[in-house]
Formats: sequence, C-alpha cells, structure tokens
Amino acid sequence: MSLREELIGTWRLISYQTEQDGEIISPFGEDATGFIMYNPDGYMSAQLQKQGRQAYQSGDIHTGTQEKMAEAAHGYLAYSGRFEVDEDKGEVTHHMDVSMNPTWAGQSQPRVGQIEGDILSIYNGLKPEDQLKWQRVKPNKS
Repeated sequence: MSLREELIGTWRLISYQTEQDGEIISPFGEDATGFIMYNPDGYMSAQLQKQGRQAYQSGDIHTGTQEKMAEAAHGYLAYSGRFEVDEDKGEVTHHMDVSMNPTWAGQSQPRVGQIEGDILSIYNGLKPEDQLKWQRVKPNKS
C-alpha cells in the first residue's frame, strides 16, 4: 500500500513537541488535542488546540475582548488545503489554502511522514524539531 493510501483517514493527536533552547517542549501542553484528516479527494485539514482556553464572556464567537481573542488564537493552530505525496521521499506536502495564522496562508510545507501500525509520525520538513504523533481513529458509525 502506498503512503498516500495509508494516510487517508482521520488521526487524533497524541503529542506535539518541539525543541527550544536545547530543551524538548510541548507548545500546547502535554494534554493538547487535535485532528488531522486526509481525504481521498486530495485535501487535508489539521487543527490542534491547547486545553483550558476560556470561552468569551459575550458567548459570541466573534466578540471576545482583544486580549481573550489573542489568548485563544495563541493556543490554536489550524490550516487546510490540498496535499501531495512524494512516495520516494516519504514526504507529504501540505498546501495551506486557508490558515488561522496568516503567516502560513498560501504556503506549501513539506512533512516527512512515517506510519507504523495505527501511529502516524510527522516531522516538519522545514523545521525538523517540530514532531507530531497521531493515532488513527476508528470510523464514526453514528
């Protein structure tokens, strides 16, 4: 089975780690949650969040204080777009057609992927110290 065929599906975040000043850290904490989805149509979506983000007092998704909205965004990473697989390199390129972070909007970034059983390990091809592990979820039958 090809890497592309193996990627298709939904994966739940197990860990997100990076290196900072020679130390391994978890940017969104040890209990970060998220999903990455690869669809057969060649599109993907990734969303990760820090636990404990506070709801806005207003109860509306667009009318938090600037401070609370900035805090919420600081604990969230999301992008979606096309993906391509280079089977020879074991590399997946994510095209950020949309992104919560405007710095990534329109970018294409390589990811080195490896699948062992139901675990997907992804390393950022531009920043290899960023390492994410995902576990394949069982299909939702409801």
